[in-house]
Amino acid sequence: MSGLLQNIHRLTYKYVSSAFILTLDVILSIVSSLSAVLILYSIQQVNIDVPLLLTWVGLGAIFAFVCFYFWHTYRIVIRHITLRDLPKFIVSLLCRLMLLEGVMFFIYLFQDGETLGLTVHRILFLGIADFTILLSVLVIVRVSIIVFLDHIREVTKSEHLYENVFVYGTGDKSVSFITLLHHSPKYKIVGFLNFGTDSQKITLAECPILYVTNKSRLEKYKARYDASIILFPTEESVRLESDRLIPLATECGLKVMVMPSVDEVIDGKISHSNLREINIEDLLGRSEIHISMDEIKNNFFGKTVMVTGAAGSIGSELCRQLATFGISKLILFDNAETPMHNLRLQLEDGYPELEFMPIIGDVRNKNRLDYVFSNYHPQIVFHAAAYKHVPLMEGNPCEAIHVNVTGSHYVANKCVEYGVEMMVMISTDKAVNPTNVMGCSKRLAEIYVQSLGLSISNGIQEGKTKFVTTRFGNVLGSNGSVIPRFTEQIKRGGPVTVTHPDIIRFFMTIPEACRLVMEAATMSRGNEIFVFDMGKAVKIDYMARRMIELAGFIPDKDIKIEYIGLRPGEKLYEEVLANAENTMPTNHQRIKIAKVREYDYEEAHRMVNDLTVLAVNMKEAELIEAIKRSVPEYQTTNPKFK
Repeated sequence: MSGLLQNIHRLTYKYVSSAFILTLDVILSIVSSLSAVLILYSIQQVNIDVPLLLTWVGLGAIFAFVCFYFWHTYRIVIRHITLRDLPKFIVSLLCRLMLLEGVMFFIYLFQDGETLGLTVHRILFLGIADFTILLSVLVIVRVSIIVFLDHIREVTKSEHLYENVFVYGTGDKSVSFITLLHHSPKYKIVGFLNFGTDSQKITLAECPILYVTNKSRLEKYKARYDASIILFPTEESVRLESDRLIPLATECGLKVMVMPSVDEVIDGKISHSNLREINIEDLLGRSEIHISMDEIKNNFFGKTVMVTGAAGSIGSELCRQLATFGISKLILFDNAETPMHNLRLQLEDGYPELEFMPIIGDVRNKNRLDYVFSNYHPQIVFHAAAYKHVPLMEGNPCEAIHVNVTGSHYVANKCVEYGVEMMVMISTDKAVNPTNVMGCSKRLAEIYVQSLGLSISNGIQEGKTKFVTTRFGNVLGSNGSVIPRFTEQIKRGGPVTVTHPDIIRFFMTIPEACRLVMEAATMSRGNEIFVFDMGKAVKIDYMARRMIELAGFIPDKDIKIEYIGLRPGEKLYEEVLANAENTMPTNHQRIKIAKVREYDYEEAHRMVNDLTVLAVNMKEAELIEAIKRSVPEYQTTNPKFK
């Protein structure tokens, strides 16, 4: 019986084809026309005039098809029909009535109406009766279908083929999802949940408004309404309750989920795949950044754009955002085959109109770079290719310099050689007073790129390329970041490893970082190093504990947290990127210009060449000494390099 109900339950959420609805409406037209004629002759108590009957019914059916098709009434999904759709039906029926009456009067006036038994009164009566009956029948049939579907849903829901849901808040966005969830085969709203105290018994859309401030009250409501989910209307509301309601929910075993955005709601319906459980990014993220999208699109529209490191976390998101800007071509450059293949599939599926070229190549290979620049002639280059993991680069300093410094050197030179309009280099907060090789390598790349740009703008070097550098901190969910690692450790049952109980980091989301990069590139006049406001620092220990709670476990009880000590080159506290002492303001409150020492191009060029020779020849000890001379603010914490 349960299987049969499940099948019926699923069938009630499938849409009937529009062709079937159009056919049904034409049949109802025939029924209404036939009824109007029968009523007329019943009132007049005379025999039915068969030619009139056939003519009226036939023309009524033809004109009904034409008018319903023209006004698209058959495309209105019956289960979602509202009073706002009624005027469309009335207009289509009025058009049908005018056509029908017009043709019948023409027959009456010019084709000897007596052969059909026509009179003016009969034509007017038939028209009014037919219009009234058909409108009534169309409404009654649709209301009956809605009532039937609702009845089936209630019957199947009584068999627990769904999940009971609390919706957070009573704002417009929360209330707007009542209709969407009403048509969901998976979820049923049983109450609106708020954090606070209120003894009033108030209902909204037949659901109670509930208030909680502690675990026991929430457990009581959970048991009373057999609820398993708390559904939040927006990511902003998730952040609002990150330290109040959400911890209570996770303690009570309630899943915490976020409603989809408008563009994820398909045909007015929320599917199970649309709703997702909240993650640490939702709790740590901030309000949406407001940037000048029109100006950004104008800046990139019709351009050929190249992204190095295109298959990485930042590079792939840059590609996805660029794909929406109306660019002419997108050149993807990366040496990672499998991630590049995955990105290619994403772009093919998501942006079928985009012309893009995936190129496997390494920024250390000058010949490969020359091939790409000479064949595709990019106008804008985003240089995101880099080695970024601090512990790995501490153990492989020659590779760090070869990729991050030499590679950036080669890309920048090709940009100048082939007349690229702008190169945007992605840097890091670890370039500020670096304590590790990775941060030093990015600072050295900044020095070379900025000095080259200044040399061009001062007329010392030939070229037209503008160079822009953007610095930001840790990116939530990027490849190899702490969040995916914690997630895997939690899945394995722990322990979750944290380097130090007091270690803090600044975070932003990948889309947020990429939008700021786009904005910085748009506002740049050339040769600036832009730094982003990273918001408040977050304790990694706090993050680990919240992730354990969101997974439904208790920290240090179900899953242990272990402190393993700082790794070589790692800071306990990250540098604040943007403050009044080290930056200058821009028109965007989240973007500042770093105050940094400017280097002479010849000095920077000689420095990079020397470092490249040492890196290629694996002269590690000499390389570290050269780095210390090149970046005086470098203070290594690695005992090996002291």
